[in-house]
Amino acid sequence: MLELQNICFERDNKKILDNINLKIDTDKFIAITGPNGSGKSTLVKIIMGIEKPDSGKIIFQGKDITKLSIEKRANAGISFAFQQPVKFKGMTVYDLLRIASKKAITKKEACEILSKVGLCAKEYVDREVNGSLSGGELKRIEIATVAVRQTKLTIFDEPEAGIDLWSFNNLIEIFENMREIVKGTTLIISHQEKILGIADEVILMKDGKIDKIETSEEFLKNNVSKTCCKVKKC
Repeated sequence: MLELQNICFERDNKKILDNINLKIDTDKFIAITGPNGSGKSTLVKIIMGIEKPDSGKIIFQGKDITKLSIEKRANAGISFAFQQPVKFKGMTVYDLLRIASKKAITKKEACEILSKVGLCAKEYVDREVNGSLSGGELKRIEIATVAVRQTKLTIFDEPEAGIDLWSFNNLIEIFENMREIVKGTTLIISHQEKILGIADEVILMKDGKIDKIETSEEFLKNNVSKTCCKVKKC
């Protein structure tokens, strides 16, 4: 489904990614974790096309997408959710969902999607996507825009960033049901034990390299005290 071949990336003469080789299968929930500066965010930005590798190839659905633009990768079936969701002054949630879907959807369909991410549809469908929304609300709306696209690969860069504990615990319920909300493969960067615990596999990165790949059960048993962030401390 997704294969990275010998991916290398440097910035300011510093090696950020060092010969990354990785295969991710279809319909998997994969978590990437590791210390700050280990290359996690750079890796997913390279997959999306936000950054370009210095060398190596990116194969998606059997096709080389290494030189494709962000727009063409999005059209090929890749979605990317940033740490801080974007606000759109003057645009309603319904408008945002219609644009994301790239097709005509009714308000009823929009409401059904919002309900899947735990938002009261009637309350939110006509709300403006602006600063009046909390971080947790914006995260849910962003997940709804990803869900409406039904892409083959969805990438989340630390979805827990910038939200309070109550919002985080509610988001966990959404990620537990992610296979029903977002079709295809989910790739998520996180330090949170609860998120790592619901993944099929956990990829640990260190110093720009893939240190190990384990099932979530194996990873939490062997590494949780070293790399994970307990919710109460965050």
